[in-house]
Amino acid sequence: MNHTNTTTAQPATTPRVVVVTGAGTGIGRATARAFARQGATVLAVGRRPEPLDGTASGHPAIRPLVADVTAPDAPEAIVRTALDTYGRLDVLVNNAGIATGGPLATLDRDVLGPLLATNLVAPVLLTQAALDALAEAAGGGVVVNVTTTIGQRGWPNNSVYPATKSALETLTRCWAVELAPRGIRVVAVAPGAIETPIGEHAGLTPEQRRAVREWQAAHTPLGRIGRPEEVAWAITALASPDAGFLTGTVLPVDGGALVT
Repeated sequence: MNHTNTTTAQPATTPRVVVVTGAGTGIGRATARAFARQGATVLAVGRRPEPLDGTASGHPAIRPLVADVTAPDAPEAIVRTALDTYGRLDVLVNNAGIATGGPLATLDRDVLGPLLATNLVAPVLLTQAALDALAEAAGGGVVVNVTTTIGQRGWPNNSVYPATKSALETLTRCWAVELAPRGIRVVAVAPGAIETPIGEHAGLTPEQRRAVREWQAAHTPLGRIGRPEEVAWAITALASPDAGFLTGTVLPVDGGALVT
């Protein structure tokens, strides 16, 4: 769908409008709050109202929007809400993702469908819906895709999750070239082991999550698990006007794990 921003040109001091998907917990929550602290207005998108309310608590510049990014009408609804409410859209952060999976022999359509729909199809369609609005952003719009450094290494027994994120990195590079003539930058941040609820959402038991974290810390040169706020810093930095000559970049935030 095309979206034409009919508002008059905004002064330079007008706060940027940022959409963050998967904003109820973890990296999405930290990112929404980081943008808000920097003076941006944030539309925080997620499936569950309670976590979104927690994200917005104490941050009046954050507005929750309950939406499932995989729903057919979600891209149009999310972009339209931003434009109807704020009159513009400057930054889109495609953060929503799921990490379910299993060994190759166990995979079926019930597992593959939601993975592809959430991690790959939803960012494509939401970015598509936002194109016209981003092209009209003062100083140029920005798309930030959240991927994973795991996609650049072998990860047995959960191959499809990193495959979807690797595909998103390919889209980042392709879109960076395709959308540059429209003044839209496209970048990605690739987190490593970060302290988020993703393991719990994937159905791992507390013992399994603890074992995974111990293994991850042991294979991270900095020797620890990262914090969502550290990834949020990278996202806001790449989306900053100060990064205006940067596009097509995938920035690892993984404590050095990728280079070992």
